[in-house]
Amino acid sequence: MWAIPTVRQVVLIGMLCRAPMFGASVLLTLHVVDRLDPRYTAAGVIAMAATLATGIAGPWRGRLLDRFGLRRTLLPSLLVMPVCWVIAPWVGYWPLLVLVVISGLFTVPAFSLVRQAIAGATTGPTRNSAMALDSVLAEIGFMIGPAAAVFAGTHWGTTWTLMIFQLLIVLGGLVLFIVNPPLHSEGGEGDTDAAPATRWLSVPVLAIFIATVATIVAVTATDLAVVAGMRALDSGWAIGWALAVWGLGSAVGGLLFGASGRTFATWLPLLGLGVTTVLVALSSGPVSMMLLLALAGLFCAPSFVATTTALSVLVPPRFRGEAFGWHGSMITAGGALTAPTIGLAIDQAGWPAGFLAGGAAAVLVALAWPLARWAYRRPRRAG
Repeated sequence: MWAIPTVRQVVLIGMLCRAPMFGASVLLTLHVVDRLDPRYTAAGVIAMAATLATGIAGPWRGRLLDRFGLRRTLLPSLLVMPVCWVIAPWVGYWPLLVLVVISGLFTVPAFSLVRQAIAGATTGPTRNSAMALDSVLAEIGFMIGPAAAVFAGTHWGTTWTLMIFQLLIVLGGLVLFIVNPPLHSEGGEGDTDAAPATRWLSVPVLAIFIATVATIVAVTATDLAVVAGMRALDSGWAIGWALAVWGLGSAVGGLLFGASGRTFATWLPLLGLGVTTVLVALSSGPVSMMLLLALAGLFCAPSFVATTTALSVLVPPRFRGEAFGWHGSMITAGGALTAPTIGLAIDQAGWPAGFLAGGAAAVLVALAWPLARWAYRRPRRAG
């Protein structure tokens, strides 16, 4: 797997793009609260605008990847993003909001690019292992990026730091532009140029999207419930440690999932994620919560990898850019819609309700998966 040049290139470049992405999202909130408006509601509006713009951009940028290739798709990002982020940190709230939306619409589509390149360069168990490796490196970026961003923003101010982190994303996009990794295998995997534009969309693909949303529901619920739970347990100091342990568990789970050399049914890791997330509600203190979070983390990366791998198998190569764009939008939309819902559950029933609600959603979708697949295939066999 590591010997495949395309895989080696894109996972490393992907980490170069995504670590500053994770950090920049935290910096944006800090910048608004510290420099422009002390209300977290104002920062939330900016974050929501960035999230919506990125979610809208995913599918159509993916379609551009399919039609025009990597370089022609990335070029607008390399031109628009630097202009936005050289200006944005120095302007007021409303101009910042406009620039954030514009930048979000033209953001570097690192996630879909990396997954599409991996899918084109690998097959079978090798693809599953490569996707798992990419997920592990994304987890490492998630742990490093925000920590580095908070440290830099605290010591040198959010204005310059925000600009630098955003330009690091552009730098990653520039490296992708120069390297220009192939997005499809030379064999084409049986694809045809005459395929209709909706050929890739099917009932199994929609099921993958539902599983993706269920995964991000469990993850977002855990993120919020950890903060609420640690504060309720008078252990606010442990929030960062708990999230780090959770992320470490996810990285370990991704490594084990990839090293297994096997392709698992999509619903299996999702079921494990749901059950272990529910168990975190039984925590009695910070130590027990961290231990249970480590267990839940083992199923986090594998759940995302399972949906990504399944999508790469179901979707023909020439439509994977758009499909992965929609996959990313499912993650974005799922997280954006879950946060207020889980927050309401926590407000009404306490922090354990966050883990219970998020885990239960994942369990329900996972259990419905084999039943729905059986019901879908039965009429086809009967016919």
